[in-house]
Amino acid sequence: MNKVWIIDDDRSIRWVLEKALSREDIPHRSFSSASEALEELDRSGQPPAVMLSDIRMPGESGLDLLQKVKERHAQLPVIIMTAYSDLDSAVSAFQGGAFEYLPKPFDVDQAVTLVRRALEQGMPEKSGSEESALAPEILGQAPAMQEVFRAIGRLAQSHATVLINGESGSGKELVARALHRHSPRRDAPFIAINTAAIPRDLLESELFGHERGAFTGAAAQRRGRFEQADGGTLFLDEIGDMPAELQTRLLRVLSDGHFYRVGGQQPIRANVRVIAATHQDLEERVRQNLFREDLFHRLNVIRLRLPPLRERREDIPLLVRHFLQKSAQELGVERKSISDAAIEYLQSQPFPGNVRQLENLCHWLTVMAPAQVIEVADLPSEIRSQPMREVPTSWIDGLAGEADRLIAAAPGTVFEQLTHTFERTLIRRALAATGGRRIEAAQLLGIGRNTISRKIQELGMDEAPGGGDHTAG
Repeated sequence: MNKVWIIDDDRSIRWVLEKALSREDIPHRSFSSASEALEELDRSGQPPAVMLSDIRMPGESGLDLLQKVKERHAQLPVIIMTAYSDLDSAVSAFQGGAFEYLPKPFDVDQAVTLVRRALEQGMPEKSGSEESALAPEILGQAPAMQEVFRAIGRLAQSHATVLINGESGSGKELVARALHRHSPRRDAPFIAINTAAIPRDLLESELFGHERGAFTGAAAQRRGRFEQADGGTLFLDEIGDMPAELQTRLLRVLSDGHFYRVGGQQPIRANVRVIAATHQDLEERVRQNLFREDLFHRLNVIRLRLPPLRERREDIPLLVRHFLQKSAQELGVERKSISDAAIEYLQSQPFPGNVRQLENLCHWLTVMAPAQVIEVADLPSEIRSQPMREVPTSWIDGLAGEADRLIAAAPGTVFEQLTHTFERTLIRRALAATGGRRIEAAQLLGIGRNTISRKIQELGMDEAPGGGDHTAG
C-alpha cells in the first residue's frame, strides 16, 4: 500500500494523525510544508495513496498544493484540513477537486474513517481548479454550518433546483446568493422576490410580467422576474405562502420552461435556475392541501436546512465581532469590543429572530453602548429582562430542556416530535459521515439497509444525502 501523506505546519496535528494511522496499520509520511511534499513528489515520481493537507501554511497553501497535485495526478484523493471554517475554503476545496473538506478541530476517528474511504474509493477526476475570490458571505464554525458549506461546495457546478428550509432571519437569502455566486450562472442576474410580501393580485404580474392594457393601470409592457433572471437565478422566498392559482402557473414554468405575460398571447421561454425558500413545513402544508404536492416535488430536488441560531451558539462570538465591525464601518466610527461576560450572556439567549436579530442588536450596541467595551449592563433592556438560560452541557440536558418546553407548549405531541427529531438527527449525522451512502450509514448506526431506507421515507428525509441528494442539517 502506498503511504498516506500528512502535510501540516502544526507539529501537534501531524503527531496526532501519525499515531492514529499507526494504530490502524496505515503507512504514512509527514511533511511540514507544501513545498516539501512537492519536492518529494518530484524526486520520487511516486504519488501517495491519499494526501491529507492543511489549507493555510507558510509558503504555498493547501489549495496551491491541491492544484499542482491534480495537474499531475488527477485521480489522487486529497483531503483538505483547515481551522478557518469559512464558505470560500469549502467551495475552493471542492472546486479544486478535493476528496473532502475537514474543518479543525476534528474527531480523529472521523479523520481515519475519511482516509479509509479515500483509500478504498479513490477520486473521480473533476475539471477545473479555479479558486473563488469572493468574500466570505456566510460565517460559521458550528458543525451544522459546515454541512451547509459542504453542500454549497458540492453544488458549485450544478444548475439543480434547491429548496432551502430555515426559520425567519436564519440567512436563507444569503445561502441562495452564495449558491448563485459559486455557480456557472454567477455572471448572470440574481433576482429575489418575497412571495409573501407582494399582494396576491400583483404577484402574477411581478413573476411573469404583463402586456400594455392587460389590466387597469397597465400603461406599458412590463418584464416579470422570470424574464429579468434569464440565464441566472430566481430566488423565491417564502414559497409556502404562494397562492394556489400561482402555484399552478409556477409548476407549468418549471415543467416546460414556458410562460405567458399577463394579457399576453405569445409564449416566452426563460432559462432560469429556481432557488426557493420557506420557514414552513411544506410537507405538512401539502397534507393540509395548502400546497401542491407536484410543485413540492418539483422544488424539492436538493434540500438544504439552515440551523437556527440556538443550534449554533458557538458561532455567536464570531458573528457578534463580525457585525460590530460591519456596523462600525457603516457608521464611520471605531469598532467596539465586547466582554466575555456579555458574550456568555448572549449565548444563553434564545434569539427567535436568529442571525438577523443578532445583527440588529450589534448595530444598536454600536450606536447606543456608552463605552468602547460592551458589558452585560449595556445590552438593551428587553435582552437583559430575559433570564440567563444555562447552555446545556450535554445532549441529555438539552433533551430535558426541549421536553419541558414541548410539554408546556404542545402536550400530546411530545413523544412523536422528539422521537422523530432524534431519528432524523442520527440518520443525518450518519449520512453526513458517509457522504450520503445509505448502506454505510446504516452500518454506522447498527441498523439494516431496509430500515434506514424506510425511516428516510417515513420521516420525509428524501432530501438527505444519497441518490444525488444533499443535506445541511
